[in-house]
Amino acid sequence: MRANPDPARHERWVICLCAQWCGACREWRDLFAQAAATHPDLRFGWVDVEDEAAAMGDVDIESFPTLLVADGRRPLFFGPIQPSGPQLSRLLANLLQDGAVASGVTAETSALLIRLAPVLLTS
Repeated sequence: MRANPDPARHERWVICLCAQWCGACREWRDLFAQAAATHPDLRFGWVDVEDEAAAMGDVDIESFPTLLVADGRRPLFFGPIQPSGPQLSRLLANLLQDGAVASGVTAETSALLIRLAPVLLTS
Protein backbone atom coordinates (compact mmCIF):
# COMPACT_ATOMS: atom_id res chain seq x y z
CA MET A 1 0.00 0.00 0.00
CA ARG A 2 1.29 3.42 -0.88
CA ALA A 3 1.55 6.13 1.71
CA ASN A 4 2.15 9.83 1.32
CA PRO A 5 4.47 11.39 3.90
CA ASP A 6 2.75 14.79 3.89
CA PRO A 7 -0.99 14.94 4.60
CA ALA A 8 -0.88 18.67 3.88
CA ARG A 9 -0.67 17.84 0.19
CA HIS A 10 -4.01 17.52 -1.50
CA GLU A 11 -4.02 13.73 -1.31
CA ARG A 12 -6.97 11.59 -0.42
CA TRP A 13 -6.21 9.13 2.36
CA VAL A 14 -7.89 5.92 3.47
CA ILE A 15 -6.35 4.74 6.74
CA CYS A 16 -7.39 1.58 8.54
CA LEU A 17 -6.85 1.51 12.30
CA CYS A 18 -6.69 -2.08 13.52
CA ALA A 19 -5.00 -4.44 15.95
CA GLN A 20 -3.08 -7.61 15.13
CA TRP A 21 -4.99 -9.59 17.77
CA CYS A 22 -8.32 -8.74 16.11
CA GLY A 23 -9.64 -11.56 13.90
CA ALA A 24 -11.90 -9.22 11.92
CA CYS A 25 -8.90 -6.98 11.18
CA ARG A 26 -6.82 -9.91 9.96
CA GLU A 27 -9.65 -10.97 7.63
CA TRP A 28 -10.19 -7.38 6.50
CA ARG A 29 -6.56 -6.76 5.54
CA ASP A 30 -6.75 -8.59 2.18
CA LEU A 31 -9.99 -6.80 1.23
CA PHE A 32 -8.42 -3.49 2.21
CA ALA A 33 -5.41 -4.24 -0.01
CA GLN A 34 -7.77 -5.10 -2.89
CA ALA A 35 -9.56 -1.77 -2.39
CA ALA A 36 -6.18 -0.01 -2.54
CA ALA A 37 -5.45 -1.71 -5.86
CA THR A 38 -8.80 -0.63 -7.32
CA HIS A 39 -8.38 2.99 -6.15
CA PRO A 40 -4.90 4.01 -7.35
CA ASP A 41 -5.89 7.68 -6.99
CA LEU A 42 -6.16 7.27 -3.20
CA ARG A 43 -3.45 6.70 -0.59
CA PHE A 44 -4.11 3.69 1.64
CA GLY A 45 -2.43 3.03 4.98
CA TRP A 46 -2.69 0.32 7.62
CA VAL A 47 -1.98 1.24 11.25
CA ASP A 48 -1.80 -1.22 14.14
CA VAL A 49 -3.04 0.94 17.02
CA GLU A 50 -1.07 -0.99 19.63
CA ASP A 51 2.21 -0.72 17.71
CA GLU A 52 1.59 3.00 17.21
CA ALA A 53 0.23 3.93 20.64
CA ALA A 54 2.26 7.16 20.75
CA ALA A 55 0.79 8.38 17.45
CA MET A 56 -2.70 7.36 18.54
CA GLY A 57 -2.46 9.57 21.63
CA ASP A 58 -5.68 9.62 23.64
CA VAL A 59 -7.84 8.49 20.71
CA ASP A 60 -9.80 5.44 21.84
CA ILE A 61 -10.83 2.96 19.17
CA GLU A 62 -14.04 1.32 20.34
CA SER A 63 -14.60 -1.07 17.45
CA PHE A 64 -12.35 -2.66 14.85
CA PRO A 65 -11.77 -2.05 12.05
CA THR A 66 -11.98 1.73 12.24
CA LEU A 67 -11.44 3.89 9.19
CA LEU A 68 -10.07 7.40 8.82
CA VAL A 69 -10.73 8.96 5.40
CA ALA A 70 -9.27 12.38 4.64
CA ASP A 71 -8.79 14.84 1.84
CA GLY A 72 -5.38 16.32 2.62
CA ARG A 73 -5.56 17.47 6.22
CA ARG A 74 -9.37 17.56 6.17
CA PRO A 75 -10.82 14.42 7.74
CA LEU A 76 -14.02 13.29 6.03
CA PHE A 77 -14.87 10.18 8.03
CA PHE A 78 -13.76 8.58 11.27
CA GLY A 79 -15.49 5.52 12.60
CA PRO A 80 -15.91 1.77 12.53
CA ILE A 81 -16.74 -0.04 9.32
CA GLN A 82 -17.97 -3.52 8.58
CA PRO A 83 -15.14 -5.47 6.89
CA SER A 84 -16.83 -5.48 3.50
CA GLY A 85 -15.33 -4.46 0.15
CA PRO A 86 -18.66 -3.25 -1.30
CA GLN A 87 -19.42 -1.21 1.83
CA LEU A 88 -15.98 0.42 1.66
CA SER A 89 -16.47 1.23 -2.04
CA ARG A 90 -19.86 2.85 -1.34
CA LEU A 91 -18.46 4.82 1.58
CA LEU A 92 -15.55 6.13 -0.49
CA ALA A 93 -17.79 7.03 -3.42
CA ASN A 94 -20.05 9.05 -1.11
CA LEU A 95 -17.26 10.73 0.87
CA LEU A 96 -15.13 11.74 -2.08
CA GLN A 97 -17.88 13.59 -3.93
CA ASP A 98 -17.67 17.36 -4.03
CA GLY A 99 -19.60 18.79 -1.09
CA ALA A 100 -19.49 15.59 0.98
CA VAL A 101 -20.37 16.11 4.64
CA ALA A 102 -17.85 14.87 7.20
CA SER A 103 -18.98 12.11 9.56
CA GLY A 104 -17.62 11.19 12.99
CA VAL A 105 -14.94 13.86 12.76
CA THR A 106 -13.74 15.89 15.74
CA ALA A 107 -10.83 18.26 16.31
CA GLU A 108 -8.88 15.29 17.66
CA THR A 109 -9.37 13.49 14.33
CA SER A 110 -7.38 16.20 12.52
CA ALA A 111 -4.61 15.98 15.11
CA LEU A 112 -4.56 12.19 14.78
CA LEU A 113 -4.18 12.46 11.01
CA ILE A 114 -1.13 14.70 11.43
CA ARG A 115 0.41 12.40 14.06
CA LEU A 116 -0.08 9.38 11.79
CA ALA A 117 1.76 10.92 8.80
CA PRO A 118 5.24 9.73 9.92
CA VAL A 119 3.85 6.27 10.70
CA LEU A 120 2.36 5.99 7.23
CA LEU A 121 5.64 6.98 5.64
CA THR A 122 7.36 3.94 7.10
CA SER A 123 4.57 1.42 6.45
